[in-house]
Amino acid sequence: MAVNVTRLTLWRLAIPMRGKFRHALSERAVSEPLMVQVDLSSGATGFGETHPRSYVSGETVESAVADIRELLAPQLPEIRAENFPEALEQIDTLPLVDAMGRPCTAARAAVELALLDGYARAFRRPISEVAGWLGLPGLGPPGSIGAVRYSGVVGGETPEGVTRSIRKMRCFGLRDFKLKVGDPGDDARVRAAVAVLAGPLRAGRATLRVDANAGWTLDEALQRLRSWADLPIACVEQPLARGHEDSWYQLLSASPIPLMADESLVTPEDADSLLRHRAAGWFNVRLSKNGGLLPALRLAHLAHKHGLNVQLGCMVGETSLLSAAGRWFLNCVGRVGFAEGSYGRFLLRGDVSKRTVRFGYGGRAGAPAGPGWGVDVSEDLLRRWSCEKPVQVGM
Repeated sequence: MAVNVTRLTLWRLAIPMRGKFRHALSERAVSEPLMVQVDLSSGATGFGETHPRSYVSGETVESAVADIRELLAPQLPEIRAENFPEALEQIDTLPLVDAMGRPCTAARAAVELALLDGYARAFRRPISEVAGWLGLPGLGPPGSIGAVRYSGVVGGETPEGVTRSIRKMRCFGLRDFKLKVGDPGDDARVRAAVAVLAGPLRAGRATLRVDANAGWTLDEALQRLRSWADLPIACVEQPLARGHEDSWYQLLSASPIPLMADESLVTPEDADSLLRHRAAGWFNVRLSKNGGLLPALRLAHLAHKHGLNVQLGCMVGETSLLSAAGRWFLNCVGRVGFAEGSYGRFLLRGDVSKRTVRFGYGGRAGAPAGPGWGVDVSEDLLRRWSCEKPVQVGM
């Protein structure tokens, strides 16, 4: 018997963070995930999570809610599947842009992830079967889950604060670090990070990368990269604002530090443009930003096909649900250079599951396990952290 969606519910949450996190484009003390719940005719329930950011994909929580209700939900009654591959084929048709070409990737991610969770549970199939269904060479378990370690991310602190934060993370065994830059004080913070990591960096036991979050002008980026050319920086993430990718080649001529695309990489068309410009050496793939697991896996495969490196990125404030989905991405993609996320209660004061998904000592993470994402979302916790009444969308 075919399984179909009987109900979709939207949950807007507000979960306090343990401290403020700041970068060039934003400061955040509360996580505001948008959760999607789908109930299936089989009795299974699936959950998806997204974090719309206006400075990333142009979406807000309000616009994502509208896109889910007006663009994505009307397509769900057409999803009727008798097996998991059939469900994947129909889920894959959900659009990444609206009729005007505006990205709706954050909205799509929440719906897609909820459907994958629900249908994997309904048919008792592991999420990793997605890799085989896509049929792209190089995808599939065990991926990078046993090799890559999660990174420590340091926000826009003082140089002294950077030193303290990195030392604390080193005590927990972390070896890969990302420092937020893109403001007038970033040079001092970068040099403080290099100083505190000097020994491990020289010995190859640590890495340091920086993320400007599109906070520089071209002149500022040129000045920074020239002055940091001799520092042991693995890569610079999103040096310029989206739409200025044709200027990245000037940065490459000024410094040998590789560049990573993040806000410039939202849709598959963005990926094609970046490849034409031949400027980015890294793709930062984020499930919430890029539309869910299926588009994210395709982007990772495209990057490797063209000789680029891949980072699994995250949105600040992800709950255990999106962290678990990231684990499945790592389980399907080999040669992931860096991984972010899975901070759990290190960052948040609450969660949507009683069992928190977070990395262990040294940034290590075990292979994911189901059913679905492997996270039992608690309706009691959803209600506790809701900032408004849940909204049910008719099918």
